[in-house]
Amino acid sequence: MELNDFELEIQSGKHGEPRRLAIEHQIQIGRFFDAKKLIEISQVHIMADTEALGLSGIQFLENISNHSENERKVLVPTITDPRGADFNSYKRIKQNKNFIDMELRTVNAFKKLSVMMTDTCINYQVFMPPVLGENLAFGDTGSSIYANSVLGARTNFEGGPSALAASLTGRTPMYGLHLDSKRLANKSFKVSLELNNLSDWGALGGIIGKQMSSYWDIPIIYGINQKPTSDQLKHFGAALASFGSTPMFHIDGITPEAYLNNKISSANKIVDGTDLKNFYNSFLPDSDKLDVVVFSAPQLSLDEMRVLSEIIDGRKIHPDVSLIVCTAPSIKVLCDKNNITQKIERSGGIVLEGVCFYNMHAREIGEANGWKRLMSNSAKIVNILGGYGYETILSSMEKCIDSACKGKIIHG
Repeated sequence: MELNDFELEIQSGKHGEPRRLAIEHQIQIGRFFDAKKLIEISQVHIMADTEALGLSGIQFLENISNHSENERKVLVPTITDPRGADFNSYKRIKQNKNFIDMELRTVNAFKKLSVMMTDTCINYQVFMPPVLGENLAFGDTGSSIYANSVLGARTNFEGGPSALAASLTGRTPMYGLHLDSKRLANKSFKVSLELNNLSDWGALGGIIGKQMSSYWDIPIIYGINQKPTSDQLKHFGAALASFGSTPMFHIDGITPEAYLNNKISSANKIVDGTDLKNFYNSFLPDSDKLDVVVFSAPQLSLDEMRVLSEIIDGRKIHPDVSLIVCTAPSIKVLCDKNNITQKIERSGGIVLEGVCFYNMHAREIGEANGWKRLMSNSAKIVNILGGYGYETILSSMEKCIDSACKGKIIHG
């Protein structure tokens, strides 16, 4: 790999051991992916919840944070993905105190690195939304696919160590989605169905995601005649990345780089109402028992929180069911200000800030609360939590709330 003068200085150790380790990590990644050089980035979004870090990862962060300020401070604005604990509410969901202590250690280490604790996976909706052509180092799959696809920025899926390295060097290996040639569609789909709610958009992402065969597959979608909202594209992209591990999509006439792709009509795969019905049916349970309803993954936007609060206002959650709602800390402040949080919690719901349900040691809190059957309007989370031992059901926000209030799964 070709390194410029500043990068050679970092490699020599002139700017401290943390940065030297960071650039050596990036050189190894770059060589693996045949990157010719590093590219400067403008910001980093880092995933580092303690379930993924473990004690060894926390100790690694703490070791870096113990260096001098000049050696450890990040070089570009760096923000965080959801944490694994809401420090104000962890007792309400019976979260193990050991996990809380691990989170506190991680937060303290990040702060010493001058990482901003935004604790959100929807940073593109609330903080420094990137613009067309901007090079980034984003870790969360949902935020990465949104940045690439909807905003036209450029990032690969950066694992925790890679995102940390990028924050310490201000660059990332130039491969994958940073290259024009890797951003073109190689699979195409024709959508022939009506998308009525957020769960439908997530289901569509899941349907197409299942047909991706590698990280390098990028689909282009034709036939969507409505102008989607940010939340609709958020759910679509998050599910596509979850089911397909793909970092980018194009929607004809909607996303900014779709025009670069030529239509190949003969290659179009049709996605219709039968596919949508079969997708929902793949999550149908064998009884109407329900333990917990979760709105998370991605965290809810301010408008999603508003809509949820209006649907649930004046109703009561059944005593046999728990309702969990996750949003960003910055949005939680606005929800408090606009009486949104109060409406949800008056009904018996629990609003958590700065977390996403699946990275809160979901298996352990499920066991602590006796939660087995879980319902959500997020295709991403019903996909992930199947691996945590939950039986998951996908439905609309309205049906999820109806079910939470009735104490059993409401179909139809």
